[in-house]
Amino acid sequence: MGENYGWVPEGVDITVPDASRVYDYALGGVHNFAVDREFWRRAEAAFPGAGLAARTNRAFLGRAVRWLADQGVRQFLDIGSGIPTLGNVHEVAQDANPDARVMYVDIDPIAVQQSRSLLTDNPYAEVIEGDLRDPESILYHREVLRLLDFSEPVAVLTVAVLHFIPDSADPVGILKRLGDAMVSGSYLVMSHAGPEVTPEARERQEQIQKLYEHTPTPFIIRDRDELITLIGGDFEIVEPGVVSATYWRPDPDEEDETPVPSALVAVARKR
Repeated sequence: MGENYGWVPEGVDITVPDASRVYDYALGGVHNFAVDREFWRRAEAAFPGAGLAARTNRAFLGRAVRWLADQGVRQFLDIGSGIPTLGNVHEVAQDANPDARVMYVDIDPIAVQQSRSLLTDNPYAEVIEGDLRDPESILYHREVLRLLDFSEPVAVLTVAVLHFIPDSADPVGILKRLGDAMVSGSYLVMSHAGPEVTPEARERQEQIQKLYEHTPTPFIIRDRDELITLIGGDFEIVEPGVVSATYWRPDPDEEDETPVPSALVAVARKR
């Protein structure tokens, strides 16, 4: 029996894999298609650690949001938020502070539609369609300005999204423009695909990059020094610095988890 596509927004191309739907499937979600599932199976075959990297990245997101809430942050702008799945930002943030406000942004209409359905009864969490490559269209969007107050600290989350932005799109400039809109005491949260350690693992990682050549988005690997450059001098990276996601303030029951070198993360505070 074929898949039922009645819930797909008009104009969405479901004949090629999409990064947000692939990630949704990797995390056990249901808003994906056969082409996305096949892409993920090929990615896991090329790189057996891909599933662990996806789960580790998601766990980091939850820890980072909880830590930010403990610092008193009550506004979150999640760019490249993807399709709703377990451990959403608003669930974590509003568990710590029921008044926390969360604005989700994604380029994929399916992610936006599903998020909007999930957030129907939540007055402090909303979603818009937007492109990280055009930060002003996000920062000055009517709904963003209605929900978030940029005269107060805000946490901008760029989790598992910047590795889809090539150097030709000026990711340094993109983050600089976002940072310029943030007051002192705001935070930037980042996770990014980093280089594997062994030659064998790097070769498998290159196979994944080749797979992404058949999707609308490239897959860019950047190392720690490159991520520090992306963050820029307007921010101070908080401890423990740019590290494997496993090592960023792990919960006690996560301390023995296997590190994933290819999942690099950082949290930085606006000076």
